[in-house]
Amino acid sequence: MAASGGETTAEAGKLLFSLDVPFPTSREADIALHSLSPDREPRKGGISKRLTVSGSTLSVRWSADEARILRVSVNSFLDHLSLVVETMEMFGPPVSH
Repeated sequence: MAASGGETTAEAGKLLFSLDVPFPTSREADIALHSLSPDREPRKGGISKRLTVSGSTLSVRWSADEARILRVSVNSFLDHLSLVVETMEMFGPPVSH
């Protein structure tokens, strides 16, 4: 896993945090993306999160107004990511159709 953060943008002092999570296969990265993608909600709480997959890497980008809100969102995401990874490990590699 690679992470970078603590950056402030010119966009009204927003805090940015980025996380890249490598998976063994692109199929597993896609499964994680669909498991972790939030339902579309109106933006509230001064934070936004964007998930994408490139090859076998899941990338997550946050933008937040406050460090506390960013920390809570990242911690929550990491808890969910851990659960997704444990579940995939328990059931073994996905079968291609």
